[in-house]
Amino acid sequence: MESDEVMLTVRLTTAERTLLRRLAHGHRGDVSEVVADALLDVLPLLLTRDAPRPAEPPNRFAPCAVTVWLPPELVELLPALATHLATRYAAQHVPHPAPTPSAALGTALRLWLRQDPARLAAALQSLHGGHPHVRTAAA
Repeated sequence: MESDEVMLTVRLTTAERTLLRRLAHGHRGDVSEVVADALLDVLPLLLTRDAPRPAEPPNRFAPCAVTVWLPPELVELLPALATHLATRYAAQHVPHPAPTPSAALGTALRLWLRQDPARLAAALQSLHGGHPHVRTAAA
């Protein structure tokens, strides 16, 4: 963690948290690095006009809280993502409260984690070098 990073808490399911931890362990980094990489990967898609609508509203409850440290430049994008998600849901007449930046982070991260775990590990490998060591089966 660098001193200028911002702490956020994101809500995930147990399975999502487990996969996130395995991906972090597999590329010998920490969960915060994986979350930052996930945002870099999925934000351009989520902020486009033709972005796929996430499967559930951004404020969906998830039982696990995961604390991450992110660069301020990424955190500054989360309010725009929250506003964008709120606009997309309002346009589709899906009632829900306006998402917080942490809820928007959770939505982005869940969308990213729904991809094939082997593809995620390979993407992290290409970003950081080395070999992917991720187990995708339940421990």
